[in-house]
Amino acid sequence: MKDTPIDYDVVKRHIRQSKIRNVGKASIREIKRLINGIEEETGKRFVRMEMGVPGLAPTEIGVRAEIDALRRGVAAIYPDIEGTPVLKKEAARFAKLFLDIDVNEANCVPTVGSMQGGFAAFLTFSKINKKQDTTLFIDPGFPVHHQQHKVLGLKYETFDVYDYRGEKLREKLESYFSKGNIHSVLYSNPNNPSWICFTPKELAIIGELATKYNVIIIEDLAYFAMDFRKDYSKPGQPPYQPTVAKYTDNYVILISGSKIFSYAGQRIGFMVVSNKLFNTQSDNLLRYYSTDIVGRALIYGTVYALSAGTAHSTQYALAAMLKAVNDGTYDFVKVIREYGEKARIMKKMFLDNGFNIVYDKDEDVPIADGFYFTFAYPGFTGEELLEEMLYYGISAVALNITGSERIEGIRACVSLVQREQFPALEERLRKFNENHKKS
Repeated sequence: MKDTPIDYDVVKRHIRQSKIRNVGKASIREIKRLINGIEEETGKRFVRMEMGVPGLAPTEIGVRAEIDALRRGVAAIYPDIEGTPVLKKEAARFAKLFLDIDVNEANCVPTVGSMQGGFAAFLTFSKINKKQDTTLFIDPGFPVHHQQHKVLGLKYETFDVYDYRGEKLREKLESYFSKGNIHSVLYSNPNNPSWICFTPKELAIIGELATKYNVIIIEDLAYFAMDFRKDYSKPGQPPYQPTVAKYTDNYVILISGSKIFSYAGQRIGFMVVSNKLFNTQSDNLLRYYSTDIVGRALIYGTVYALSAGTAHSTQYALAAMLKAVNDGTYDFVKVIREYGEKARIMKKMFLDNGFNIVYDKDEDVPIADGFYFTFAYPGFTGEELLEEMLYYGISAVALNITGSERIEGIRACVSLVQREQFPALEERLRKFNENHKKS
């Protein structure tokens, strides 16, 4: 239908000129580039939900600390591979105060964002045991983790968790673990893109089976404490951010400064490696590293080879932000709660105009309102819906690129949508529904 908020012919021409064979299968960056061109020609602003980037100002505590560090001359000095002592101290404190777990400071390692942490973990853990040569992804998930495996030439398997919540998860995981080839499992919690959150029961299942089959759990907490149904903001007080670390010693936790501190541009995060895993020994590691100790191979073998450490000044920024939240002088959850509020309002707009939420529950409880949500419209696949919505000035990404089997779905990120755009979003959704609802 050509009666659309964005000029139909302009959108059609830009799609054709982009050389993207199927917009519904395009990467996030390809979608971004396509929308940029349409906006430039039409002068009309899209409601942009394709990019999972912060929509808030960076935490000033970090900015000041980084500037101070640069003025002290740290830019001229290589950082220690294992991280600056002040950051390692605050990272271990953070793990205790917000996750209620005890880890040695030595096991807290800064990384160039969580993505590098994952990359280093995959590369190292695939070399611990010859027979365990495959990663398992509990999807849907961040598409780049799949891409990392392709780049490295590593094996992986994947399944969509939608139909395997609760006790069903046990049998599904055991069907993979029992084959003996899985070295590690990756999931995000809260989940990108579906925003599901594993329950304590599900985390206990994952942890129990990880111990039974000697599988490492890589828990991506990029959206730390962003399940706003509970208040995880008080250091040293329950409730704590749920984690598999309460149920197994075979874990690595990835924590990022990108979303919780809006510090994405500086590419800073850290790994928390369990005390047991850090000190695990394996003769097979000696084929690739000068050490048979997992923690040392991870830091002085893999991280060193990847980047020779993490930018010096950003380590001081993250240390300062962590110290502030550890000391209780800065409530990071209060700031980022804005994402949940926006999601609540936006989801209602979609539901009121004929759309439905795809990943809608954690077992039998409605999912939280947060950084992402997923939606569909009757009669469309996700690929078809993504392209159709471009004519209505709304951009997102199809779930099919995330390992999801829900082919009807789309992922929306709320971060870059400003509240002053809500009337435009509501009107465009109303128009879409008017043009497509069945009489």
